[in-house]
Amino acid sequence: MGRINWIGLWTHYSKEVQRFLKVAFQTLIAPMVTTLLFLAVFTLALGRAVETVKGVPFEVFLAPGLIVFAIIQNSFANTSSSMLILKIQGSIVDLLMPPLTAGELVLGFIAGSVTRGVVVGMLVGTVMWLFTDLQIVNPWIVIFHGVGASIMLSLVGLITAIWADKYDNVASITNFVITPLSFLSGTFYSIDRLPGFWHTVAQFNPFFYMIDGFRSGFIGTSDAPIWTGIVVITALNVILWVICHQMFARGWKLKD
Repeated sequence: MGRINWIGLWTHYSKEVQRFLKVAFQTLIAPMVTTLLFLAVFTLALGRAVETVKGVPFEVFLAPGLIVFAIIQNSFANTSSSMLILKIQGSIVDLLMPPLTAGELVLGFIAGSVTRGVVVGMLVGTVMWLFTDLQIVNPWIVIFHGVGASIMLSLVGLITAIWADKYDNVASITNFVITPLSFLSGTFYSIDRLPGFWHTVAQFNPFFYMIDGFRSGFIGTSDAPIWTGIVVITALNVILWVICHQMFARGWKLKD
């Protein structure tokens, strides 16, 4: 089959994409509606008290953070649910038997999840553009941070699902790790407003660099140096990829 099993990899990826497309109302439309509600609530609640942030209208500052928030949530949900269902239903054997390497298995999962994350991001971004003055200043920065955030949470979702034995385990990671880090990363505010200690703490949150960098592609300014965020996101994605690859290569909690 050559060094890469392209047919097997494409089949694996197609299965992941078709899986979320079959319930598109839940996986694509619902996040768009939810994010729009966030925009409406925060704009109505804080719009008059905080008219501008970093020189742009509050809703323009808020919109990019909500887009990344949607990308993060859906990327994590896609890989975690896909893998956990395979394990619980006992159909994981159907994934492990085909001639696919550990790298190809990880790539298929991540590519499918990133596809969902990017599609959700584009849908949410379109809706935000209709209701705000959102304009792209640097498309390359937007693409890198959007895709980088999706890859990171896809890998985290895959690691979580391999480790988890039941749905409650995944829910605990979502409720006590993913959601708090998302909300405390500057999604709804600039970390410049935080006092000294908490400002320093926020800089150790990898979600902050994803959201801050993505937002800078729209408003042209950021709370942290862009290159710092690029290095952090790239390094974490490499580390998470290695962990995922080793999990598949060794069959940890997959071949028991």
